[in-house]
Amino acid sequence: MRILVVTVVHHPEDARILHRQIAALRERGHEVVYAAPYAARGARPRPYVEGVDLPRAAGRDRGTALRAARALLAERGPAADVILLHDPELLLALPGTLRRLRRAGAAPVTVWDVHEDTAAALAVKGWVPRPLRPPLRAAVRAAERLAERRVRLLLAEDAYQDRFRRHHPVVPNLASPPPGTPPPPGDDRVVYLGQLSRARGALELIALARLLAPAVRVEAIGTADPDVRDALAAADREGVLRWYGFLPNDRALARLSGALAGLSLLHDQPNYRHSRPTKVVEYMAHGVPVVTTPTPLAAELVERHGCGLVVPYRDPTAAATAIRRLAADTGLRLRAARQGRQAAVSELDWHPRAADFVDLLELWAKEETAGAGTARAGRRGDAVAAAGRRVR
Repeated sequence: MRILVVTVVHHPEDARILHRQIAALRERGHEVVYAAPYAARGARPRPYVEGVDLPRAAGRDRGTALRAARALLAERGPAADVILLHDPELLLALPGTLRRLRRAGAAPVTVWDVHEDTAAALAVKGWVPRPLRPPLRAAVRAAERLAERRVRLLLAEDAYQDRFRRHHPVVPNLASPPPGTPPPPGDDRVVYLGQLSRARGALELIALARLLAPAVRVEAIGTADPDVRDALAAADREGVLRWYGFLPNDRALARLSGALAGLSLLHDQPNYRHSRPTKVVEYMAHGVPVVTTPTPLAAELVERHGCGLVVPYRDPTAAATAIRRLAADTGLRLRAARQGRQAAVSELDWHPRAADFVDLLELWAKEETAGAGTARAGRRGDAVAAAGRRVR
């Protein structure tokens, strides 16, 4: 198949998009065009995909990216068997585009991969004025209900089913455990992997680093929101913590092995209550104990598998106490690492699910092609009957 993958929000190196889904499609022999904000993110397309640069949708500046996405879909859509969209914003580029594709005889199946609870996420979007959040949430919910009548949906979490009227397949955020036995966790370095923002605990991370220094070093890997960027840069300059910024997925994951603990300091926000942080699964897969705030799915993983410690929200002192406990108790640290790794390999490995994801897209493409052929045959039959009536 020819797959057109589009995002204007996510980093082109997004693990779910590039390193799991696109990798699975390529392993099956499918051809991928990957449109993403390369220049805006300081990234380049990987040599094994055809990359198309798009503007980035950030803050209130979304119009330019959506116009570019609409033009891309009109230009490249007719050659695609599947159009895979990764942002809810891209649904706004579809009205008219799908009609034109169908009139041109193209029959790509259009799929929206639902990464998060978009309406709930508005609560942590600083660029959205508070008075506008309730009406925007209602508008997003209405758009989601409309979308499921127009396109196919994939969900990143089972809990997202409640937002929709029909059942949709789930492609969960899982990890790819590295081969072999990972090194045992050390006792002098903790890591944070992922986007850095206030709601994700960036300020608590800095406070935690001050409490642990110099015995334990905190390393942060990921891009930062504008309102925490200066604080992280200042802490890095002072030697309080080490902030790497964005690292490609393979280099970022390599920093996990041998760490004392992996951190997930999410705040208690609606969008996080029914989402499993991918970083927690990655820590487990790399044999790293987890220290997490009690977001339900993360806490459930840690407590069920005994692979780390749960600490209160917005409490760097409690997080520091948990990390010191892991550093001092070698048995606890090794046991948490081993049990997390075992759970990741047996229950949370992406590889067995990759084939299911590709099978699903292949099935949908066949159904769409068959449906389009039936519709075209029906239209030809209607035209013949109308001509016969005119003759009579």
